[in-house]
Amino acid sequence: MIKAKLPEYDYDIIIIGGGPAGYTAGIYAARAGLKTLLVEGAATVSQITITDLIENYPGIPEGINGFDLMQLFKNQALKFGLETMAADVTSIKKHNSNTVIWEISLGNKILRALSVIAATGAEWRKLGVPGEEEFAGKGVSYCATCDGPFYREKDVIVVGGGDTALQEALFLTHFAKKVIVVHRRDRLRAADILQKRAAAQKKIEFIWKATLAEVVGGDLVTGVKLTDVESGKTSEIPAEGVFIFVGRIPQTKLFEGVVKLDAVGYIITDDNMQTSAAGIFAAGDCRAKQFRQVITAAGDGANAIYGAELYIAALKGESY
Repeated sequence: MIKAKLPEYDYDIIIIGGGPAGYTAGIYAARAGLKTLLVEGAATVSQITITDLIENYPGIPEGINGFDLMQLFKNQALKFGLETMAADVTSIKKHNSNTVIWEISLGNKILRALSVIAATGAEWRKLGVPGEEEFAGKGVSYCATCDGPFYREKDVIVVGGGDTALQEALFLTHFAKKVIVVHRRDRLRAADILQKRAAAQKKIEFIWKATLAEVVGGDLVTGVKLTDVESGKTSEIPAEGVFIFVGRIPQTKLFEGVVKLDAVGYIITDDNMQTSAAGIFAAGDCRAKQFRQVITAAGDGANAIYGAELYIAALKGESY
C-alpha cells in the first residue's frame, strides 16, 4: 500500500477541552499511538470538577466527587503518554481551502492537526433577572459545592427542577437551615430517587408553579421576588443565598461557521461523533444529544477517537 503524502502538521489529533469527554478521548488516542495534544482552557474548568457527589458512575459504588474523578481520568491519560497544554483556543480554521490540515490558534501560537475533537462542554445558564448579575458572588451562586459552606444555618433558595437542582439542594442541607426549591411547574424533572430523597429531607421545602422575578438585597442578598405562573402575582421570600440550576449553554462559539450547530448552539454529529466538517468530531456536553452525564461524555470521547483514527488512517493511506 502506498502511503499518502500529507502537508506538514504537528499532531494527528488535537482535543479541545479537558472534561470527561476530552480526557477519555485522550486515553484512547494515546493508547492507539496517535500523536495527540489535549488543550485545556487556561481560565476555565470542567463543570464536573465542582460536583460534590457522583454516585452513578460504574465501578465506583461508594461515590466520588467530580474533582477526584477527573484526576483519575487525567492520571490515566498521562500514564499512556497524552500531551496536555493549558491555553485558550482562539480560532480553528482550514490551513487553506484545499488542504486536510486544521489550524488551531492559541494566542500567538498556531498548531496544525489532521483531526480535531471538540470537547468544550457547556456552562450554567443564567436567568437574566434583575439582581442576578449584581449579586453574583454576594449571595447568588451556580455552585453549591463551591459556596454551600458560606450558608451555615441560613435560608437559601434553589431554582430549578432537574437532577442538578435536587442534587445541589440535598448537598446544601448539610449547611443551610432551610432550602426552598422553586420550580415553574407542579412536578419535577429529576430522577425518581432524587425526588424521594428531597421529599424525605426535612430541611427542603418546595414552592411550585413559580419563577424567580428578582434577587433583592443591600450589600448582600436578603431575599427574592417570585412570580406565580398562574395568577401573575409577585411575592417576596427572605433568603440569604440563591442557587440557580436551570440548564446549560454549550461552549461552541469557537465552532460557529466551522461545523453545523443546532438552534441552541450544540454541535450536530452522527452516531460516530463526526460533524459536518471532515476531520472534526465532537464529544460530551457540547454535542447535540438528549442525555448529558459523565458516562455518556466518556462514551462520546471513545467513539470520537475511533472515528478520528479511521479518518486519519484513510488520509495516510493506512486503512485496513
